[in-house]
Amino acid sequence: MTFKERFRELRIERGLVQQKVADDLKESRSTISHWEAGRGEPCTEKLKIVADYFGVTIDYLVGKTNSLPLSEPK
Repeated sequence: MTFKERFRELRIERGLVQQKVADDLKESRSTISHWEAGRGEPCTEKLKIVADYFGVTIDYLVGKTNSLPLSEPK
């Protein structure tokens, strides 16, 4: 699974709209839309923030593993 697929899946599973995620991550809604469309990906520092936000590892977020951690999203 790719970052764009995993990111969108996590957002939808949590019942979040793009604008809410954008506000929480201090990004624009268009940036979130671009990530989900595969027209860009966050830098490493932002990947850490996104992983913490959803309560997953970076490896899970970028599709390197399918193992979910047991932590709760922030």
